[in-house]
Amino acid sequence: MKMDAKFIEERKQDLEKRRQELLKELNEDAVKVAEHDYSAKFVDYGDKDDENAAEVANFEKNLSLEKTLEVSLYNVDRALKKIEEGKYGLCEKCDGPIKPERLGAFPSATSCMDCKKKSL
Repeated sequence: MKMDAKFIEERKQDLEKRRQELLKELNEDAVKVAEHDYSAKFVDYGDKDDENAAEVANFEKNLSLEKTLEVSLYNVDRALKKIEEGKYGLCEKCDGPIKPERLGAFPSATSCMDCKKKSL
C-alpha cells in the first residue's frame, strides 16, 4: 500500500515541528554530550541540607525527563529518515502497513497496532 505524498509531507512537517520542540526542551533541561546523548543539568541551590535535598530531587526529575525526551528525539529522527528512504509507514516487526490513522495520531510510530498489542 503506497501512502499518499501529501499525507507523508504533512507527517514530515509534524515530525520536524516535534523535533524542534524536543530540542528546545532538551536544551533547557540538559547539556548535549553527543548526537542523541544528553546529560541532565544539575542545579546548585546552595550548601544547606534542605537545599541539597532540593538539588537531588530536581536532578532526578531532570534525569527522567531527559531520558524520555532523548528517546522521543531518536524516534522522531528515525521516522524522518524512513521518510527519506521511502520506508515510512511500514511496520518494523511485520513489514505490513501502519494505518494512516495511527500515523496521524503518532507520526513516529514504528509498528502497526497488531504488533504493538502483541508487544505489550
